Amino acid sequence: MDGVFWLTWRERRPLTDGRGVGVHVARSEDGISFEEVVQIRREDFGAESFERPVLIPVPGVGWRLYLSCATPHSKHWWVDSLTAATPAELAEGERALVLAGDASTAVKDPVIRPIEGGWEMWLCCHPLDVPGHEDRMTSRRLTSPDGLAWTDHGEVLAGHPGAWDERGARVTCVIGDSPLTVLYDGRPDAASNWYEKTGVAVWNGDRLVPEDRAPLGSPHGEGALRYAAAVPLPDGSTRFYFEAARPDGAHDLVTSVG
Repeated sequence: MDGVFWLTWRERRPLTDGRGVGVHVARSEDGISFEEVVQIRREDFGAESFERPVLIPVPGVGWRLYLSCATPHSKHWWVDSLTAATPAELAEGERALVLAGDASTAVKDPVIRPIEGGWEMWLCCHPLDVPGHEDRMTSRRLTSPDGLAWTDHGEVLAGHPGAWDERGARVTCVIGDSPLTVLYDGRPDAASNWYEKTGVAVWNGDRLVPEDRAPLGSPHGEGALRYAAAVPLPDGSTRFYFEAARPDGAHDLVTSVG
């Protein structure tokens, strides 16, 4: 925005050390070297863990950070927000419950962008109806006039039996509007949780339809390549950010231009 790249990420530790313990916000002039401006800790929200955050500029208001929060001692997730005049003030910003989820559904990892008349959200949902199978995931589309009160328009993407995304499908970013095209995370089974790969899906007017192609994955480890984000550049190219497995099994935050 205005020649500045803004990046948000979660600080994740091994399961035995607390999982997502914090969210960081940083700025950059070139999209590669970032300087941190604020961090948010899970303790301030009573959350057991954080997942993928979202930072958006809100015209006439300032900035809003959406946080995916885990309910302690459960498989439930909810979405909260912080709003402030500047990113540096977000830790003390105005807090609001955005999406509570319920006893049957965990909600997290929203993808949010401005549209005519307001905002559009692609929301990852985890059904909680079958104990031990809460890792399953689908995506729903929501709209809002203000980014806080949302109308749910229903499920728009789910896994396909026998396919690489059978266990779940999570929209991660919009990469085009003519036609509307997204990248999404998917995995074939529960054992592939945390090792999702990336596919492409296109809007047909009612749902997102996955393209018939092999998913993108890392050549290392379990092949994880997930949580992609796309930033259009002035020259018409796109800078992508994504999480990718490296040779030792850990995951790096990676950027590339295409």
